[in-house]
Amino acid sequence: MVVTKEFRESYYALTKFLLFSVFFVSTAKAAVLPEERLDTLYHSYSGGGVTIDGPSILVRKNIGNNVSLSANYYVDMISGASIDVQATASRYTEQRDEFSVGADYLVDKATMSLSYTNSSENDYQAETVGFGISQDFFGDLSTLSLRATYGSDDVMRNGDEDFLGHAEHRRYSLGWSQILTTKLIAELSVETVADEGFLNNPYRSVRYLDPSSALGFSYQAELYPTTRNSDAVALRAKYRLPYRAAVKTEYRRYADSWGIQSDNLEFRYTHPLESENLILEGKLRFYKQKGADFYSDLFPYVDATNFRARDKELSDFTSTAIGFGATYLVPDRWALFDRKNTLNLYWDYVLFDYENFHDVRVHNGGDSVLPGDEPAYNFNAHVVRAYWSMWF
Repeated sequence: MVVTKEFRESYYALTKFLLFSVFFVSTAKAAVLPEERLDTLYHSYSGGGVTIDGPSILVRKNIGNNVSLSANYYVDMISGASIDVQATASRYTEQRDEFSVGADYLVDKATMSLSYTNSSENDYQAETVGFGISQDFFGDLSTLSLRATYGSDDVMRNGDEDFLGHAEHRRYSLGWSQILTTKLIAELSVETVADEGFLNNPYRSVRYLDPSSALGFSYQAELYPTTRNSDAVALRAKYRLPYRAAVKTEYRRYADSWGIQSDNLEFRYTHPLESENLILEGKLRFYKQKGADFYSDLFPYVDATNFRARDKELSDFTSTAIGFGATYLVPDRWALFDRKNTLNLYWDYVLFDYENFHDVRVHNGGDSVLPGDEPAYNFNAHVVRAYWSMWF
């Protein structure tokens, strides 16, 4: 059965971004070990005809005053049929399992970290190793952090035992955070990524004009460059309001060698209700992207260009997300094992609007629409993360 790996595209990237922003990202600051805790999570994504959900568990434990160890198990269970599957293939169900371990070592005002991640599914295997270091300066008002990761992926194709692709990914990041006042913290980060090897989806197709076809178009396999270099810069700031609430803003600019450029702007508001043991959060996010140079919704003829793609995540599109969240501190009389316990629930609603990716499903209904005149595609998605945390 021909399937497409949608979870490695917009909504998978979105889901992971949202999950890590509230759950998996270490709470450690430079020169401070992460807190010892246990997190159990259920995550769910639903949108565009696809459902992705599953559990995850994260454990952090310190050894003495200088070493912190962590382990994480994360599952994606994917089912449904995206617009691409509805046009060219059948519904599918599959599962991805991810295991990761990490260690942080504290030396005076520096923290060094190591990590390893293994991701496995029936036609994709990925391994990633990472190293990072952060250092406090100027009376602990400034923190410089560096991180490098290397990933190695093997790409298979169901139904084709002779197919095997390989890709490598190198990522380098540099960050500087600064306490500007007693109420304001700012951070500047830059990141560069080098990808090499088989970088496209082995199942995905592009379409081209074909007068001999009853639909007026036919399909052929995508063909991507074997290298991709990308750079991103982000500026973040967090300000504490007089009544203990906080606002956070972020702007991120991205560009790569494929011609993709994007801008991301996000606002967050956090409001604690101490009398209720409750913290409330609201979020608004805007994203705009210019597509890849070799993307086209409809090519003029077969083999029209050296490289070709019809992946909607390489097209021109915008997305808007609104989110709400709550963290509840469980009273001592109800807390498990007499430890600090919190219950956390986050929900995001995301709207995707594609400017030059058309909805070819109109042809399935027999509508007499000329190729290229189909309506632009859009959809919305719901992302839910619910988890329980316990501190040791």
